[in-house]
Amino acid sequence: MSIAALMLGISLIIYAGLFGLFIYLVILIIRALKKYIRSKDVRAEKSVLKQNLGEVLKDLRTKNKMTQEFVAETIGVSRQAVSKWESGECDPSTSNLIALAKLYGTTVEEILQSIKQ
Repeated sequence: MSIAALMLGISLIIYAGLFGLFIYLVILIIRALKKYIRSKDVRAEKSVLKQNLGEVLKDLRTKNKMTQEFVAETIGVSRQAVSKWESGECDPSTSNLIALAKLYGTTVEEILQSIKQ
């Protein structure tokens, strides 16, 4: 067997492996997209809940005539964190939600019940 034939055989094996890897990645991407498409209702529901919690927190802050900076300094977080909570980008932790409720003169239960309405 010549060296050229051996190199050709090795090249074919490498190309076959790369092709197999490519097919595997395509299959994984298709599965991920199917899962993402099926989760549309769940994602929509989560965004509504987050948006509602953010709206409730922003309403409470403005009713108490407080700035995001004041709220952040009082409970010990950054102003950006308060902004993210109010925009619905993320939710406050349980301890921060308790601190917010105390600061706004309400209870956590009342805040959470406002979300459901």
